[in-house]
Amino acid sequence: QAQVAESGGGLVQAGGSLRLSCTASGPTSENYAMGWFRQGSGNAREFVSAVTWDCILTRYADSVKGRFTIFRGNDKNTVYLRMNGLNPDDTAVCYCAARSRFSGMALSDRDYVCWGQRTQVAVSS
Repeated sequence: QAQVAESGGGLVQAGGSLRLSCTASGPTSENYAMGWFRQGSGNAREFVSAVTWDCILTRYADSVKGRFTIFRGNDKNTVYLRMNGLNPDDTAVCYCAARSRFSGMALSDRDYVCWGQRTQVAVSS
C-alpha cells in the first residue's frame, strides 16, 4: 500500500500563492488517483481537488475553481496543487490522499484509502 506525504504549506498574504506537493511511495504508486482535501477551523473536511491516475480527469471544488490547479510531476508519483489568489477563507489544514490502484475520480474522502500527515495553509488579510 502506498504512503503519501505533503509539503509546501505556509503563511502568505491575501492574493498570494503557494504550491503544495504530495509524494506517494510504494509499489506502483504512480497508478493511484490522488486528491486534496482541507479542513478549516470549526469546519468539516472538504474536497478541494483530485486527479485520476492517468491524468485524464481533474476536478475542483467550486470555491477554488479558476484559482487552484492540480497536476502530476513527470515521475507521476508526485501531485502538486498550485494555489493562486489565496484569501483568508483558504486558511486550513490540507491533506493529500490516495485511492487504490487504477481507481477513478472521487470527490468523497470515504473513497480514499491512504492519507498524509497534513500541512497547514494560512492566509492573512
